[in-house]
Amino acid sequence: MGKLVFFLNFLQQIDVEQKLKDAPDKQYAIGVFIGEMLPFVILIGLAYLFFYWAKKKRK
Repeated sequence: MGKLVFFLNFLQQIDVEQKLKDAPDKQYAIGVFIGEMLPFVILIGLAYLFFYWAKKKRK
C-alpha cells in the first residue's frame, strides 16, 4: 500500500508555476485550476456515493 501511495504522489507532482509561466494566455490558468480540482471533486463524489449506498443498505 505504501508503494502505491508513493507512486500516485509521484505522478501528481507537476510544476504548476512553470505551466502558468509558459501559458499562452490567462485563460490557461482556469484550465489548470479545474484540472487540479477535478480529481478531488470526483473522489468526494465517490465517497458520498459509497456512504449513501452503505447507509441505504443498513436500513
